[in-house]
Amino acid sequence: MLSRVNALELFPQCLCLAPTYELALQTGRVVERMGKFCVDVEVMYAIRGNRIPRGTEVTKQIIIGTPGTVLDWCFKRKLIDLTKIRVFVLDEADVMIDTQGFSDQSIRIQRALPSECQMLLFSATFEDSVWQFAERIIPDPNVIKLRKEELTLNNIRQYYVLCENRKDKYQALCNIYGGITIGQAIIFCQASLLPTRRNAKWLTVEMMQDGHQVSLLRIDVKQVTIVVNFDLPVNQSEEPDYETYLHRIGRTGRFGKKGLAFNMIEVDKLPLLMKIQNHFNSNIKQLDPEDMDEIEKIEY
Repeated sequence: MLSRVNALELFPQCLCLAPTYELALQTGRVVERMGKFCVDVEVMYAIRGNRIPRGTEVTKQIIIGTPGTVLDWCFKRKLIDLTKIRVFVLDEADVMIDTQGFSDQSIRIQRALPSECQMLLFSATFEDSVWQFAERIIPDPNVIKLRKEELTLNNIRQYYVLCENRKDKYQALCNIYGGITIGQAIIFCQASLLPTRRNAKWLTVEMMQDGHQVSLLRIDVKQVTIVVNFDLPVNQSEEPDYETYLHRIGRTGRFGKKGLAFNMIEVDKLPLLMKIQNHFNSNIKQLDPEDMDEIEKIEY
């Protein structure tokens, strides 16, 4: 986007859609840091809470936002002239598809773009639904895809903890934090489901009250030492989502380093974890969260 902007033209030229408020901010801040030496190139956020009156002249060249707010800015408030957009970026396309309404909103925006607009779509997984969505957004695309053999779990030690409820999960998490040295950790909940959205909010509050630093933004992947699945990733059929599991725990163990992955699961979810273990032909070891001696022996 930065390479396609003309700083002398004071109107939106690049548009990036992200599925969440937090991801839009994260992406925008990266763009701002990368573009700090691009004189007079500015970023504006089309996200909830950023209320711009109808008729306001938007002079920022890069707009980053969520589908609903961008749609409002384009068609209701007339703040963005989509016919002048040169680059359209759709981030986390797999999440867009899983979020009700986002795919339709994205397609409506895309259809108003000029034919010469460059379109970029990014997705961590490429299941059939993602391909079908991509074909609707980007005709005859150039595809850049990470080879399967480059995605490996060999550097990652995997564990699971059997829990009765989310309080048990949280206590197990606290014991792990107390027993091993952690750089940065990423904790995943099944965000596409309402109960686990509540899990994420509840977990954030609990951790902050206990003095842990919790951030939804600006994760440095090189510093991530552990990944926690507070909820196992499942698809709409309640079967394991193998690609999401791979990409989640693959956030650690990168750049030749070793990493740790912990799965907090209820007893009735154990068959799902065994399917994951068999699918990747890997060993996921059970961990007793009350055995601090065992936890302290864990090595990267």
